[in-house]
Formats: sequence, structure tokens, C-alpha cells
Amino acid sequence: MDTPFRILDLAPMYPCASKLVTSITAMHRATVRAWHDRPVSNPYEGLVAIACTQHQYNFRLWHEEDMARSLDADDTQIAKVKRTIDTCNQHRNDWIERIDEAILQFLASNAIVALPDAPLNTETPGSVIDRLSILALRIYHHEEQLERIDAAPAHHRRVKDRLVICLEQHADLSSALIVLLKDIFAGRKKLKLYRQLKMYNDPTLNPCLYEHRKAG
Repeated sequence: MDTPFRILDLAPMYPCASKLVTSITAMHRATVRAWHDRPVSNPYEGLVAIACTQHQYNFRLWHEEDMARSLDADDTQIAKVKRTIDTCNQHRNDWIERIDEAILQFLASNAIVALPDAPLNTETPGSVIDRLSILALRIYHHEEQLERIDAAPAHHRRVKDRLVICLEQHADLSSALIVLLKDIFAGRKKLKLYRQLKMYNDPTLNPCLYEHRKAG
């Protein structure tokens, strides 16, 4: 049986890991649809709210990446988009860490300690949730392609084949996250926070930034 838990004092109760993962993936799907028609918003609480903020940076990244490849964009526009992509990617990684920090906070507040021989997972829950966020975007945009009346039947067939793969990947990854969270909450696996330590936006670590500052 899963341990009942609450992520942060403001969060609603989630009776099991599977319901938590279902809540997060449902949020991913709902917000991807909503944000294409309305401004980005975050009406959620607790860990789902943290995951929603992380998700919004993937949403912005997806569309900035599309603009970066526009054949109509000039060099000035591309440079501006590239800087926006860098900023969004930094925030995206920061919020992956915040997801893992929230789970670690829950473990500490509930005195859940991993068993001495508990192994680490190759990915943290935050990293998996990030991948699920990207898959939600990929699924939405593949479904969008199926609605194109200007596309040939061969295009629709190819998109359908790709969509089947995306849906399978999403189901597999969701199931794997449930197992991982169960193991972490039961102490069968360790969770460590791995800082992303990005260097490109740091003016003290990126040579192109600090050399430019010296020259100025």
C-alpha cells in the first residue's frame, strides 16, 4: 500500500503515488490545451503547482524553438529568440530541481529515510516529470497535425504512427514514475538533489560573457 502523503503544507492529500502521477499528467494535458487559447495560468496547489510552473517553461520553449526555425525570421529576430530560449531553459532546469526539493522536503518532514542499501535511480522524479511535460506537448502537436486539411493522406498516416509511439512512451514513463515514487516513499530508493549547474547564463562562468565585460 502507498503511504498517504502531502507535499508541502499547502498541498492537498494524495492517497497514493499513482494518483499523484495521474494528477500531474492530467495537468500537463489540460494546460497544454488551455494555454493555446488563453494566457498561461496556474490554479493548482502543492507539487502539482510546482510541476505546472516547470511545465510552462517547456510550453514556452516549444514555441520559441519553432520560431527559431522560421524561414521568415531575420538574424535580429533569431538572436532575440535564442536569448529567450536560453532564459526559458534555465528556468525549466531550476524548476526541475524545485520538484525534487519539494519531494525531499516531504521525506524529511515525514521522517522517511532510505534504507542503508537503497540504490539511486538514474533519473530523479523531477527529470521524469520534465520528460512527461515534453511528451504532453509532443502529443498535443501531433494531434493538431491530424486536423490539417491541407496535408496529404500520407502525412496523416505518418503522424498517426508517430502519435502511437508518443502515447506508448507516455504510458511507459508514467508507469515508471509511479514505481519510482512508491520506492522513494517506502525508502527502497534514495533521492538526491542533483543541481543542473548550467554555465552559459552565468556571467562569471561563461567566457563569452566575462571576457566581454572585461573588454568593456
